[in-house]
Amino acid sequence: MPATPRFLTLPDVAEVLNVTVRQVYALVRSGDLRGIQIGGRGQWRIENSELECYIERQYARANAALTEEQDSPS
Repeated sequence: MPATPRFLTLPDVAEVLNVTVRQVYALVRSGDLRGIQIGGRGQWRIENSELECYIERQYARANAALTEEQDSPS
């Protein structure tokens, strides 16, 4: 069994991102964070690699915003 599970629950993701489960659910529903629904109750699971991709996109977005802010005339 791998040390880190392949799929994370919404509470797991919320803990990693230090946000609420509601915020993670909103990210999944909006498509910002890719996830899958499994089981009869349609519980959401986020693949670890998808979470890492989301984090990388957020870093890139933040860097672009900072660059834009620095390049704009005062």
